[in-house]
Amino acid sequence: MQLEQFNYDNRIVRNFGIATIIWGIVGMTIGLLVATQLVWPQMNFGLQYTTFGRVRPVHTNAVIFAFVGNGIFMGVYYSLQRVLKARMFSDALSKLHFWGWQLIIVASAITLPLGLTSSHEYAEMEWPIDIAITLIWVVFGINMFGTIIKRRERHMYVAVWFYIATFVTVAVLHIVNSIQLPVAGWKSYYVYKGVQDALVQWWYGHNAVAFFLTTPYLGMMYYFLPKMANRPVYSYKLSILHFWSLIFIYIWAGPHHLLYTALPSWVQSLGVVFSIMLIAPSWGGMINGLLTLRGAWDKVRTEPMLKFMVVALTCYGMATFEGPMLSLKQVNAIAHFTDWIVAHVHVGALGWNGFMTFGILYWLIPRIYKTELYSKKLASTHFWIGTLGILFYAIPMYWAAVVQGLMWKEFTPEGVLKYPNFLATTLEILPMHMMRALGGALYLSGVFLMTFNLIKTMKQGKLLANEPAEAPALLPVQVNEQSQHRRLERKPILFMVLALIAILIGGMVEMVPTFTISKNVPTIASVKPYTALELQGRDLYVREGCVNCHTQTIRPFRSETARYGEYSKAGEYVYDTPFLWGSKRTGPDLHRIGSKYPNKWHFDHLLDPTITSPGSIMPSYPWLIDQQLDNSILKDKMEALRKLGIPYTDAAIANAEQDLHKQAQKIADDLKQNQVNVLADREIIAVIAYLQRLGTDIKAAPKAAEDVNVNQ
Repeated sequence: MQLEQFNYDNRIVRNFGIATIIWGIVGMTIGLLVATQLVWPQMNFGLQYTTFGRVRPVHTNAVIFAFVGNGIFMGVYYSLQRVLKARMFSDALSKLHFWGWQLIIVASAITLPLGLTSSHEYAEMEWPIDIAITLIWVVFGINMFGTIIKRRERHMYVAVWFYIATFVTVAVLHIVNSIQLPVAGWKSYYVYKGVQDALVQWWYGHNAVAFFLTTPYLGMMYYFLPKMANRPVYSYKLSILHFWSLIFIYIWAGPHHLLYTALPSWVQSLGVVFSIMLIAPSWGGMINGLLTLRGAWDKVRTEPMLKFMVVALTCYGMATFEGPMLSLKQVNAIAHFTDWIVAHVHVGALGWNGFMTFGILYWLIPRIYKTELYSKKLASTHFWIGTLGILFYAIPMYWAAVVQGLMWKEFTPEGVLKYPNFLATTLEILPMHMMRALGGALYLSGVFLMTFNLIKTMKQGKLLANEPAEAPALLPVQVNEQSQHRRLERKPILFMVLALIAILIGGMVEMVPTFTISKNVPTIASVKPYTALELQGRDLYVREGCVNCHTQTIRPFRSETARYGEYSKAGEYVYDTPFLWGSKRTGPDLHRIGSKYPNKWHFDHLLDPTITSPGSIMPSYPWLIDQQLDNSILKDKMEALRKLGIPYTDAAIANAEQDLHKQAQKIADDLKQNQVNVLADREIIAVIAYLQRLGTDIKAAPKAAEDVNVNQ
């Protein structure tokens, strides 16, 4: 049998590996900065570009798409070539993919601190960057499928299944979630509004975790763990079962992020049911990985990369057990909006994604540089420091979540809230946040150790950019390869189509009725579109990232209605694009903040939060007082929103600036009567107008005490 000679492309693997390390340091350093601001808000250094609201999405996107994203491409480009016995389809596409992805990261890192954001969590980038992401993702897909088609190995190994599912699902998620109507070069509005926007966002948000942070890493686990342990995968049949059940079930689970909200209850129930079912396929992957180490556990004691892999799989198992548990309504009622969600996410990110990335780097870099790892001792030190970092991060956050969640709900024997001031619950958990920052610092110090170790490893070796390989041409089908799944594995396009169908079913079942059946989102006659000034204030609220700390959805609990007011209704959000329900309460909910305090209170609160709330960890916003409100595209905004179904009349658009100035002057005059002199054309006036509007469209009669469910 004649062997064909070819070379593996290690240069692209090296490039993505270096990018993974660099962006990991950047993203985690920003994360540490964000963590310190939750204790010492002055750590924004008095700059508007480094406040928590603007920097937090920089951290999340840098870790997810820069650190983990480059780690995915490093692992995929290395393993794909070897399991398919073929060089990547196109070196030019590989380079375009690499540099295009880095430019997207840089563009995001520049625009997000400037406040150019769409506000959708994990997808905050504005429309020009969204288009660039789509194009580069297509480049990656062409390169991957081109390699699959020209492969010399007929059998598509299990890792490739996960890579195919990742490509097709991320493409669908990104496109559907990014449908926006551009208003200007860096401004757009989502075509979805209110409840529908919330459903689309968390269909995307949950499944971005599933198909960007999970499925590609499972694929890499199936390649790298057997290689590290020199053992075969425990069960091929289990890999088939958990792959198809995972990609089908995962896509349904997004609504568990929206329990007790205005989302239709039937959609919430579907999210809960499929979230519980998700335990089985998720643990199928973990079990298959851990049992692959049967007979090789002695190597775990001596090989640092296997230590990382074992803890990564353990963290994956913990996170995928915890997620379904958090979807139970009784648990969600206490844990949601608290630091429990932060801990849950970081057990996955630091443990599963971070540790597996580190393990792969320690194994891969010496091989493409044809040398030994510079120091196993340093790698082991990194492992223990990183593990301590995860523990110091997660445990205090779980602790803080239970403390704060229960404090929010506690009543006195007389039936009133024991802690009516939200700030009291915030101050109680500050020590836990200090420990969380310490955990982050430990974890980051381990990354610096790894960087030093890998730099020394690279220096003592030499990159084998084109690694010689040989394999026979694609063999004819053998009789013993006629099992049904084996036949499917020989047809990558059919495989992709079936994976696409599997992931589309859940989303369509949940979204189509929510969008098309009017009873799912009943309207309220008294709810009107925002005025021109309120619209401008809302866009400033989005720019400053206020949604990162404040929710705008009051759940139907006695504790929340007593604290904030009447629970939120679906019809109140019909003109909200984007929706601003939030996912974390670092500060109180704001949905009923309108008319609760005078204009001067809001002015003082934005100028220096400690004036109105001593001990507050909210940063001050003095630039809102100094900066003039930009009305240059105001009419374009209102025209765009009218195209999206918001009933702005011709007169409202034509007189927008005049009406805006009239409302702004009224607020400025009121402030002047309270010894505050501020120009009517300042940004703070618009923000105050928006805050004073929130929750004022409906007036609910107070409930009698006997009508309230005291058990909630």
